[in-house]
Amino acid sequence: MSNLGLNIDRSQLENPRVTTGGTTAVIALLQKSEERLSTLGHRLKLSERESQRPRTPIDSPTDWRTNQEAFSEELARTHFRVGRSRSTAGATLSLVAILTQGAKALNLGDPATPNIFSPVSTPANSIYHLSLFVLAICATIFVIVLSLLVYSIVKFRLRRDDGGNEPAQIYGSNQVELAWTVIPVLIVVVLFLATARVIHAIEDARLPPGTTEIVAVGHQFWWEFQYPQQGFVTANELHVPVSDTNHPTPTHITLLSADTDHSFWVPRLAGKTDLIPNRTNNTWIDPHQIGVYVGQCAQFCGRQHAKMLLRVVVESHEDFERWAANQRQSVAQSDGVSQGRRVFESTACVNCHTVSGTSAHGTFGPDLTHLMGRETIASGAAMNTPENLRLWITNPEILKPGSRMPAMHMDQEEIDAVTSYLLTLH
Repeated sequence: MSNLGLNIDRSQLENPRVTTGGTTAVIALLQKSEERLSTLGHRLKLSERESQRPRTPIDSPTDWRTNQEAFSEELARTHFRVGRSRSTAGATLSLVAILTQGAKALNLGDPATPNIFSPVSTPANSIYHLSLFVLAICATIFVIVLSLLVYSIVKFRLRRDDGGNEPAQIYGSNQVELAWTVIPVLIVVVLFLATARVIHAIEDARLPPGTTEIVAVGHQFWWEFQYPQQGFVTANELHVPVSDTNHPTPTHITLLSADTDHSFWVPRLAGKTDLIPNRTNNTWIDPHQIGVYVGQCAQFCGRQHAKMLLRVVVESHEDFERWAANQRQSVAQSDGVSQGRRVFESTACVNCHTVSGTSAHGTFGPDLTHLMGRETIASGAAMNTPENLRLWITNPEILKPGSRMPAMHMDQEEIDAVTSYLLTLH
C-alpha cells in the first residue's frame, strides 16, 4: 500500500474496534469507485494522446512569436488536463485501496459496535432518546426552511412576461420579525430544558447498595483500572457485572488523569466524561446485556490519542466473581521460562510494569500480572497474539508510534525468552 501513499499495516486490520457490520455498503462503494477509476483511465489515455499530437508548424519567421505563445498556452492546458486526470486517478486509487482494506478489516473485527443508537445501559438510553428528540426538532426545521426556499424559487422565478419591472419592495413586517425571534427562542428553551433534565438524571442518580466501585486512570496512552473492593489493578480491559433491570447493580467509575486531559467514552454504555489532572470526575453504567463494548479516549491527549482504546467486558455475576478471584492471585512460576523471567527482571521493564510475585513493581506502564487474560495489547492497538506480542517487545514503534514504551534492544534469544515468559502470565 506504500505506492499509493497509504500507511496501513496489519495492526490496523486487527483493530478490535472494527466490526463486521456494513460490509454491503463498503462493497457498493468499491464498485462505484472501480467504475469511476475506469472512466478516469480512459480520459487519461485521451489526454496523453492529445499531448503527443503534432503541433502546427511555423509558416514564416514573422509568425514565430505568435506560434510559440499559442503552442505554450496549448501545451500548458494539455499538461494541466493530464496532471489533473492523473491526480484524480491517484486519489480514486487511494480511495479504492482504503475501502478495500476497510472491507477486509470488517471481516476481522469484534462484533461490538461503538454506536450511540444502540444503547444497552440506562445513561446511554437517556442520551439516545434525547438525541432522537433533538434530531426530530432539527429535521422539522430543515423541512420547513427547505420547503419555503423551494416555494420561493418556484413562485417568484423570472418569467418571460415580467417585462423587467422591479417587484414590490417590502421594508419590514412586525409580525414576521416577531415570529422569527420568538420561535427560535422557544426552541432553544425547549432543547435546554430537555438536555438539563437528562444531565440531572444521570449526574445526580442515587446508586443502590451493591454498586461495583472502579477507579479509571487515564495515561498516555493506556487505561489503568483499579478495583478497590476486590483489591487488584488491571489495564485497558474493564470487566463489570451485568445489571438486572428489576434489581439494578450498576458500576460507579471514578475518573482520574495521571498526565493530561482524557475522555472516557463507551457509546453504548454512557456519554463522554473527561479525565482532568488534579480533578475527580465520575460516571456510572448499568449494562443490561452480556457482551463486549468498545470505546476510546475522546479527548485529544497526544500523538497516540487515536489508539487509546478500551474494552468493557460485561459478564454474569458468577463469571465476574470468578474473573476477579483469578486477578487477585499471583502468577504461577514456571521453570521452563526462568530465563525469560531473569531477562525481564534485569532490564528496565521492571521500572514501568508490575508482575505480582516478582521484583517488578513499576506503575508507569500497565500491570502485566495477567497479561494473557486480555484480548488486546497496546491499549487495543493490536490483538494479543504471540506474533504481535513479540513485535511489541522488539520495537513498540511499529505497532504504536509514540507510545512511550522504549525498545530494550535485546538480541533475538532474549526476545524469544521474554516473549515465552509473558505468554505464561494468565
